Amino acid sequence: MNVSRRRVMGLGGALAAGAGLGGLAGCSSGVRAGSVGDPAKGDITVWSWAGPAAEMRALVPKFNKLHPGIKITVQDIGNPAIWDKITTSMAANGAGLADILHIGVDYLPAYTARFPGQLADLSELGAGKYRTAFADGLWGTVSLDGSRVDALPWEANSGGFYYRADVFEDAGVDADALDTWDDVVEAGLKIKKKTGKYLLGIDKPASQQDSADFFQLLLQLQGTMYFNLDGDIMVGSPEAVRAMTLIKKMNDAGLVNDISGGRNALISSIKKGTAAVLPWPTWFGGLLEETVPEQAGLWRVRLPPAVRRGGTNAATVNSTHLAISGTSHHQAAAWKFVEFVLTRPQSQVQIYKAKGIAPALMGAYEDPVFHQPSKFFSGQHEGEVFLDALKADSPAFNYTSDYARALKAVTDVQTRVLLRGADPATELRGAADLLAAQTARKVAR
Repeated sequence: MNVSRRRVMGLGGALAAGAGLGGLAGCSSGVRAGSVGDPAKGDITVWSWAGPAAEMRALVPKFNKLHPGIKITVQDIGNPAIWDKITTSMAANGAGLADILHIGVDYLPAYTARFPGQLADLSELGAGKYRTAFADGLWGTVSLDGSRVDALPWEANSGGFYYRADVFEDAGVDADALDTWDDVVEAGLKIKKKTGKYLLGIDKPASQQDSADFFQLLLQLQGTMYFNLDGDIMVGSPEAVRAMTLIKKMNDAGLVNDISGGRNALISSIKKGTAAVLPWPTWFGGLLEETVPEQAGLWRVRLPPAVRRGGTNAATVNSTHLAISGTSHHQAAAWKFVEFVLTRPQSQVQIYKAKGIAPALMGAYEDPVFHQPSKFFSGQHEGEVFLDALKADSPAFNYTSDYARALKAVTDVQTRVLLRGADPATELRGAADLLAAQTARKVAR
């Protein structure tokens, strides 16, 4: 995911939240215990943002036909405002915290680690029966220890490879024949020579917090992340060095456009057709259609090439979840709504039709809406492309409570590699040692 949803939509980033959480670590001792309460009644408040909040609100009338005694109030807190609001409430022992919380995958482990007890264990409410209902790997992300369940998955975005089909055709390159990212580099050289287009864009000076998302995608395509499942640091791993070396190879060959400068620079690059490839996740297709409708028919999408020949081209690169407050006194009633939204295929299909939010719930994909040809993508079945990724074996990723620190470390490395020609292996080993000093985590060997 070269650019995350929060950047394009102007929603802030994990770094700020991580710093805020770090400053409040240890402040939630003596958490007030919530209670299960009556599953048939209760006043439930939900915190979310923008489109997801609107879609949950739209589901309330149908929910109330089944559960008339449960009153649901969905609040659009905004993003990134929601992260500060959750953090402040958790630091105050849950004071004012909503019953249901919409949480991104990069924030979830920070809340569970730094505010123990502030999220309910959903396994005690019956979540275990949905263990196999979601895309592979996501259950391990919300239940890292295999026992308690901190949240249920909602949105699941797979890594994608959006490309200008007309540019590839002009350069005589068959996009479907690209098996590895080394193949992509060779294709990029042809594209640059024949058309003058860059291969892809990266925010080289890291003017935005998520400028290393492409690097993260390359890691996840190799089945790893900044930390392993034990929480040990993987930033200096062979996989990380391979990923950063690929990026350096592209940059040294003149194939990487600098898209620093925020949303305006990014959108301008897309409208001008500066780069031939956008290695972004599932949700980006809808944004493309909204941003450049005049380019309908010029774009196609496939899953990204593997990093190593014979490797996978499927990776779930980000996700969001619904959690229940550990201090809520209506956890059973809140669970009824979480179930209704996330485990009922009809609910997820309705949300997808309205906002294009790709469900983690695999049963939703039986609906025809995911198998319709896209006019924007010249009749291509875009939904089926990403469904193939969700069906593939995918590991759980451990973001840990130190994701923000790792993100800062790797973006700094990438900037030095891209702007100063620094050696990826040396820089990443240094970043791993820095993280170890900051976090007291072990560097994986």
